[in-house]
Amino acid sequence: MADTVPPKPTACLALADGTVFYGNGFGAHGETVAELCFNTAMTGYQEIMTDPSYAGQIVTFTFPHIGNTGVTPEDDETADPVAAGMVVKWDPTLSSNWRATDELKTWLTRTGRIAIGGIDTRRLTRAIRQQGSPHVALAHNPDGEFDVEALVAKARDWSGLEGLDLAKDVTCAQSYRWDEMRWAWPDGYTRQSAPKHKVVALDYGAKRNILRCLASAGCDVTVLPATATAAEVLAHNPDGVFLSNGPGDPAATGEYAVPMIKEILDTTELPVFGICLGHQMLALALGGKTVKMNHGHHGANHPVKENATGKVEITSMNHGFAVDSQSLPEHVEETHVSLFDGSNCGIRMKDRPVYSVQHHPEASPGPQDSFYLFERFAEAMQAQKSA
Repeated sequence: MADTVPPKPTACLALADGTVFYGNGFGAHGETVAELCFNTAMTGYQEIMTDPSYAGQIVTFTFPHIGNTGVTPEDDETADPVAAGMVVKWDPTLSSNWRATDELKTWLTRTGRIAIGGIDTRRLTRAIRQQGSPHVALAHNPDGEFDVEALVAKARDWSGLEGLDLAKDVTCAQSYRWDEMRWAWPDGYTRQSAPKHKVVALDYGAKRNILRCLASAGCDVTVLPATATAAEVLAHNPDGVFLSNGPGDPAATGEYAVPMIKEILDTTELPVFGICLGHQMLALALGGKTVKMNHGHHGANHPVKENATGKVEITSMNHGFAVDSQSLPEHVEETHVSLFDGSNCGIRMKDRPVYSVQHHPEASPGPQDSFYLFERFAEAMQAQKSA
């Protein structure tokens, strides 16, 4: 019997330290350079790939069954994938789900995203945890020809996320209104027809489901670009201001966003609510500091404790920077803390309805333990108007 020749790898993942992984490429052809992180969620790969917070990152999925539910436009958090690429253990199989309208492979090809399968993701995840999120180059070539030295050099030359403002790349080009509410059986997405509160949402990379949660909480939502000024925000005469999630270094985005937030806080008594990057920039505006984490938090099973009640919420997270709780000034208190590593997950002003959280209360799919935060925002706006 003749010897069989093993198939030639069609994709290559090169780390800045010289480590190289070979596997099976799918999705778009070409190369991309980014930071590598891992996500432990068992569902929601489409939501993860379309989350603007993943700009500048390639995602390693620790759960092996990626692609088996296909994709559907209903699950997009923004129009197209934003994550630079994906790394999986097993090559995606054909989808088996009644909601699927396309296959993961064809969707990635059509939207220009590179992926690699057949990788020892356990080994890769351990390396990320031990050494921090590495800079990597990912290449997909059906011919299996790779200039590995050049790929490693590109990974080493990449500047990284520190000091990088990516919100400008993923924000909306102009303002728009949002009235779509959360998905509910059997009608799917419905429209908000009787809003009670006017909210201006600053788009630093906003996920659609955040806007849906605001609408479901009774908000008439107007979304403004990341670079909007305080005057532009206040021109809409809002009852509250929302600061969205987003990618990159909060200090870099904060160069233009923090002065706007400070002006809102200094000149109005409006309730303010922030999530993820919005949380970090609110902390900066209040006098705190942010730090780059070793490998960040990315997953759908992160326990977070609310200090005031002692209640533990299971949350979704996606962040590589964190607020330094030791840097918070006297008039700001820590409201939530991660039970994984003790890092900050929430703050609020002691004397005003201004607060934010690091985790994602809107996450879909994901735990629903933190949906109450949107209701709390609506209640704060109602109390402010009544006063």
